[in-house]
Amino acid sequence: MQTPYYLIDKSRLLQNLEKIAWLRDASGAKSLLALKCFATWSVFDFMADYMDGSTSSSLYEVRLGHEKFSGETHAYSVAYADYEIDDVLAYSNKIIFNSIGQLTKFSKASQGHVRGLRVNPGVSTSEFDLADPARPFSRLGEHDPADITAVADQISGLMFHNNCENDSFERFDTMLTLIEDRFGTIIHKMDWVSLGGGIHFTGDDYPLDQLANRLKNFAQTYDIQVYLEPGEAAITGAATLEVTVLDTMHNGKDLAIVDSSIEAHMLDLLIYREPAKMRPNTGDHEWMICGKSCLAGDIFGEFRFDAPLKSGDRLSFHDAAGYTMVKKNWFNGVKMPSIAIRELDGTVKLVRDFDYDDFAAALS
Repeated sequence: MQTPYYLIDKSRLLQNLEKIAWLRDASGAKSLLALKCFATWSVFDFMADYMDGSTSSSLYEVRLGHEKFSGETHAYSVAYADYEIDDVLAYSNKIIFNSIGQLTKFSKASQGHVRGLRVNPGVSTSEFDLADPARPFSRLGEHDPADITAVADQISGLMFHNNCENDSFERFDTMLTLIEDRFGTIIHKMDWVSLGGGIHFTGDDYPLDQLANRLKNFAQTYDIQVYLEPGEAAITGAATLEVTVLDTMHNGKDLAIVDSSIEAHMLDLLIYREPAKMRPNTGDHEWMICGKSCLAGDIFGEFRFDAPLKSGDRLSFHDAAGYTMVKKNWFNGVKMPSIAIRELDGTVKLVRDFDYDDFAAALS
């Protein structure tokens, strides 16, 4: 198959999904796929057997969840436009407003719909200011318990999203306790609470049994339905970006240029200044793997190999699903990676290719 392409491995995806389904059965908490992280709908039918629906961040995402992912469809957006609200309501089972202002503005339009409000508890696990929902002056959710109490009769649920790449149950437990201490009185008035995503409970050695007990006790204490919104937890380790070496150079270091671009195909890594992942990463030969765009910093990282690289060699970058495929773009007109799926029986099928017509159609 011609590179570059994203390869989704269903057998690796299944490992995450089985943990998600186990947690649902053990805790009663429902899990919704966060489409902002992963929206490759060719595997939605496979994922839907293990999850309870999808959650969105925009009109187009909520429509995609409604059309392609069975189960519940939760709508959330930092702000809805007037021209969007009717469609958002039509495509969703629940609508979550980011502010009391938006709840008030669309009170009449959303009357009779299941409504919730995002709450900002003022704490998070994010190590990046760029992604920290509890950063100073954050616009992400209401923070004053008194203000929220005043509109509690207009909603039936709350959404907290303050876990970011949190692989520690202890940190999750501590933050949930802080939420209970500050907003417990309001939670008692609700029918459901979403605890958002960012909880890496599908990772190796995560104490799933402790998480299940904590969620179950939380739900029983407040007599609510708990929701989780796994994004990366659902697809971590399930996809690779397959590339080919086009050229090699030496300029103080050995350089290999591949037929892909971190700027165009793994943008999140560039934003957060993180290297791509490659396994194995051993050997006596260290090479800097570079993208083919004109951006000087278009570099995947430095990796070790058993032999010198040469034109035509194939390489695989791991963890190429979360916040990667949804952010791919046409920078420099570099060919967008195709999308392929490895089925459970090992066969690989191409499900989407991109060509010049797609590039031209992206603009006018």
